Amino acid sequence: MNKKAIIIDDERLARNELKKLLSDFPDIEVIDEASNVDEGLQKIEALNPDLIFLDIQMPGKTGFDLLSELERTPEVIFTTAYDEYALRAFEVNALDYLLKPIEPKRLADALHKLDEEEKEHTGGDGEPIHVNRSMLGENDQVFVKDGERCWFVKLSDIRLFESVGNYAKVYFGPNKPLILKSLNALEERLDEKMFFRANRKHIVNLRMIEKVEPYFNGGLLLEIHGGDKIEVSRRQAVKFKEMMSL
Repeated sequence: MNKKAIIIDDERLARNELKKLLSDFPDIEVIDEASNVDEGLQKIEALNPDLIFLDIQMPGKTGFDLLSELERTPEVIFTTAYDEYALRAFEVNALDYLLKPIEPKRLADALHKLDEEEKEHTGGDGEPIHVNRSMLGENDQVFVKDGERCWFVKLSDIRLFESVGNYAKVYFGPNKPLILKSLNALEERLDEKMFFRANRKHIVNLRMIEKVEPYFNGGLLLEIHGGDKIEVSRRQAVKFKEMMSL
């Protein structure tokens, strides 16, 4: 299945070199390119690529800054001349990290990983499981940046969102970074079959609930994987029981 790609790099020669290397891979169609983060953001939002080749060190904003501004993250292969960034790139679980000048064999290995990822995320017929692009599906990755730390997180791995002023705290694994998003904005994008608004301050991943107990005033108390206990307001408890009943 053809993959649409955008190359984002401030060096024209580097973009041309990568395009030349990619001409040996007919499954990858380079649909556009960009020379800085703002241009890259516009083109990603407009063209919805499956894959981006992303330079890290660019004038003004870095590749990490670009990822932190995206609503939904495509697959990412970092391309950079700066070896010091290798660790950070892998920390965010990018598909791969290619050091310039890019070797054809390393490029082939990276694209092979893309094929493996696609097999995981598609149904048996090869069609993507989640086609609706406005809602975020469980296999969608979101990029979370908090200070110098960066992560790619699958939605299915997030157990809880907690409102903290204008921010939301995102709970996954041992991490609880903050993102500049309101709970209401998040709720609009999340599948209600998977994420439930328990109260004014919390959205929980229904699949991460380990125990449900009655609570004060007709509410409920949910114990989430990892030990967090979240109160469900009385109004939401009625909705929760309806959803969970046979």
